[in-house]
Amino acid sequence: MMDGWIGWPADLAARYRAAGYWQGETLGGFLDRIAAEFGDRVAIVDGARRWSYRELDARAGRLAAGLRRLGVAPADRVVVQLGNTAEFAEVCFGLWRLGAIPVMALPAHRGAEIAHLCAHTAAVAYVFAGRGAAGAAARVPTVRWVVAADRSAGPWLALDDLREAPGPDGRANADAGGVALLQLSGGTTGVPKLIPRTHDDYLYSARASAQACRLGRDSGYLVALPVAHNFPLSSPGVLGTLSVGGRLVFAPAPSPEVAFPLIAREGVTITAVVPPLAQVWLRAAAAPHPDLSSLRVLQVGGAPLPAAVARQVRPVLGCALQQVFGMAEGLLSYTDPDDPDEVAVAGHTRPLSPADEIRIVDDEDREVPPGASGHLLTRGPYTIRGYYRADAHNRTAFTPDGFYRTGDLARRTAGGRLAVTGRAKNQINRGGEKVAAEEVEQHLLAHPRVRQAVVVGTPDPFLGERTRALVVPAPAPAEPPSPAALRAFLRERGLATYKIPDQVTFVDAIPETGVGKLSRTELTEGVPR
Repeated sequence: MMDGWIGWPADLAARYRAAGYWQGETLGGFLDRIAAEFGDRVAIVDGARRWSYRELDARAGRLAAGLRRLGVAPADRVVVQLGNTAEFAEVCFGLWRLGAIPVMALPAHRGAEIAHLCAHTAAVAYVFAGRGAAGAAARVPTVRWVVAADRSAGPWLALDDLREAPGPDGRANADAGGVALLQLSGGTTGVPKLIPRTHDDYLYSARASAQACRLGRDSGYLVALPVAHNFPLSSPGVLGTLSVGGRLVFAPAPSPEVAFPLIAREGVTITAVVPPLAQVWLRAAAAPHPDLSSLRVLQVGGAPLPAAVARQVRPVLGCALQQVFGMAEGLLSYTDPDDPDEVAVAGHTRPLSPADEIRIVDDEDREVPPGASGHLLTRGPYTIRGYYRADAHNRTAFTPDGFYRTGDLARRTAGGRLAVTGRAKNQINRGGEKVAAEEVEQHLLAHPRVRQAVVVGTPDPFLGERTRALVVPAPAPAEPPSPAALRAFLRERGLATYKIPDQVTFVDAIPETGVGKLSRTELTEGVPR
């Protein structure tokens, strides 16, 4: 059993197993089962490549054997930074078959994030494609192997070397109740926290999501968003689609120029986007475009969807809108593909599981009256009980009886649905990508000519929010850095591109509240743009 994580109490775990939510299946065993059940059906489409379920199973098996021969052992952590390619599925299932634990990095991450993930998880290996951050990973003492998806990436091991390596079968007897993968939280302070998902809880979430989205063998799911995100991985995403024998179509980019031809050519029936991308697609669909008639459902989540945009989905794209509210920590809540348009547009969702427990409370954790807005707390069979190796944070992020404080504000509707009314956490939602203000602030403060820095979100009609840095420069005689120089400094420190402030404003002082804390409200409302 991996240390550093908090599991469910024995009584709740027994209840979830008895109810059939948890079925005692590992993700490695899941691949064995679907390969036997669906055999020669197409599982993955990636460009000209078409892998059957049986071929995916064989590839994962060969890779698991190669990893075991290399020295990767069950419960070892491996940071995986791969894009929307078939290799992502091959590597993850290879690790799961071996009993190792993938740590889900995003393609946008650079040296600062990758070094943190490797060090915090004591990762033994880093697998990457494209630009990656191999040098940063290689400098972490626990990392013994750096593996490139492409031989041309430099002086690193290549996936081909591991696939070709002879060795014993890579299967391991993993515990379905143990940690299967580590995902990244949106984070509100410092670097993102890590979310431990177990085989039992994650497979339940994917299976239930597939049912909620009406997936079947004829379903074709376009993987348009970065696949390591929880949304396209399991809601229902990759795992939900595979659970019913459907077909995954990997899109190397989410733009209409790439996605629309794939939808037409492969008969895609469902895909997931964030609100800014939905707007791009809607604008592109107003011009001549490939036939999108196969598309039945467009899922939109990750940030609030403006009602004016939501109303366009059916008339412009010809498919149902399904709004998704949720978080990588667990809770998922969906509108139904068959809901009336007015319900889908409003975005009032139903929690995925009958066992999802919801509390809406005031600042003192007292239940609010029916219909009133308050802090959303949740626990259930697929909502974590604590972040990985984060004891101090867990004491504030979870109640003593295990409810997760989501940081969202919500209310219950008269029909028992959830309506999200805002967000309490200090987190900037930039087009579905979560930016922790404090993390960027810490990087800015490392600049020798910056005395104070605060990062806030400002409303944006396209992204929802943009990032804005308020900077107090160091006193004379030092010259203040230019906004361009500050952005270049952050890039040099290895910060992901989406975290680089969209706007840098120099100010004489940072306003404070009466008790000496930063007044973020005053910052967002009182400083000229």
